[in-house]
Amino acid sequence: MKAIPAYVMRGGTSKGLYFKASDLPSDATQRDAILLAAMGSPDERQIDGMGGAHPLTSKVAVVSPSTREDADVDYLFLQVVVDEARVTDAQNCGNILAGVGPYAIEQGMVSAQSDVTDVRIHMVNTGALAVARIQTPNGEVQYEGDAAIDGVPGTAAPVMIDFLDVAGSSCGALFPTGNAIDEINGVAVTCVDNGMPVVLLHASAVGATGQESPAELEAKADVKAKIEAIRLQAGKLMNLGDVTNKTVPKMSLLSAPVHGGVVNTHTFIPHRVHDAIGVLGSVSVATACVLAGTVASDYVNKAADNSSQSQILTIEHPTGAFTVEMDISGANALNTFSVKRAALLRTARLLMRGEVLVPNQCQPVAE
Repeated sequence: MKAIPAYVMRGGTSKGLYFKASDLPSDATQRDAILLAAMGSPDERQIDGMGGAHPLTSKVAVVSPSTREDADVDYLFLQVVVDEARVTDAQNCGNILAGVGPYAIEQGMVSAQSDVTDVRIHMVNTGALAVARIQTPNGEVQYEGDAAIDGVPGTAAPVMIDFLDVAGSSCGALFPTGNAIDEINGVAVTCVDNGMPVVLLHASAVGATGQESPAELEAKADVKAKIEAIRLQAGKLMNLGDVTNKTVPKMSLLSAPVHGGVVNTHTFIPHRVHDAIGVLGSVSVATACVLAGTVASDYVNKAADNSSQSQILTIEHPTGAFTVEMDISGANALNTFSVKRAALLRTARLLMRGEVLVPNQCQPVAE
C-alpha cells in the first residue's frame, strides 16, 4: 500500500481530504486515480475509502505555496464523484475553502500572527482570490469557539471569508447571458456567476412547492427531469458548453421565505439536493436578489433607490439560513450593476491527521 499524508477536515457544511500538492502526482490522471482510491469511488457507499457516500463529503483540497505575489497559498478544489470514476475541477468550493487557511498554517505555509491571521487564497479553479481570517491565539490555529452555522451541530471558531474578485470567474461575466431573465423550456430563469454558476428559478415553475425536504425532492423524477433539461440548455447559454458531465451550473429552486429570510432555496448540485446551500452558491443567489428584474428579486422588498448601498441578506435553505454581506452599486439596471464586496461567516474543524492508504498500483479507470 502507498501512504500519503493527509488531513481530514470539515470546512463549513462539507468534509474532505486536504493534501499538500507536493504529496500528490503532478500528472492529473495519476492524481485522480489516487483520489478515487482514497475516497472509495465509484461506489454509492464509498465503503472502501474515506468518502461519506454524498457529494458534500467526497471533496478534496490540494494546497501549495502560491505562485502569485498577491496570495499566500494556491487552493485547487476537486470533486470526487461518488458513484462514477470521475474527478472534476470544474468549480470552486467555498465550504472546503474555510479549511484551507487553517490547513496552510498547520502545514507551515503561512506563519501565524498573534491573535488572528489573514490568509490570502488563490482559488486555482477560477483564478479568483479570497481572504480567510483565522483565529490564531498564541500562534496556533484555534478550532473551538462560539460561532454557529446552520447545517453543522455545535459551535466553533469563526472563519470570516472575503471574496475579492469572483464575479464571472467561471462564465466570464456576472450575468453571463447578458439578461436579468431568460426563458428556457417556458420557464423564467436567472443565470448568475458570482463565484459559482447558478441558475435560479421558481420552485413552482417545475412542479415543486419549495417546502419539500431534500429527500422528497430527489424522489420527484418528473421535477428532476425538468430541472436537468433546463440545466443542459443553461450551461450553453452561460458559456460552460456541454454540462452533461459537469457539476455546474447548480440549480436553485426559489420559494417564499418561511423563517424571516429574503428567499427560501433548494439547490441541486446538480443532481442531488444540497442539505444546505454552497458558500459561493449563496453569494450568487444573494447577488441575483439585489438586482432589479431577476427571478430572485421578486422576493425582495427594495427601497426606492437601490443604486449604492451595503446589504445583509439571509438566504434560507433546508437546514437553516446563510447570511451574506454585500457592497453593491447600480442595482436598478443590469448595465450599471456591480458587486464591490461579498463576505460571509464559516467555521472549520480538523478531524484527523495522518496518512491515507491507497493501493500501490492505482490505475486510471478506463473511459
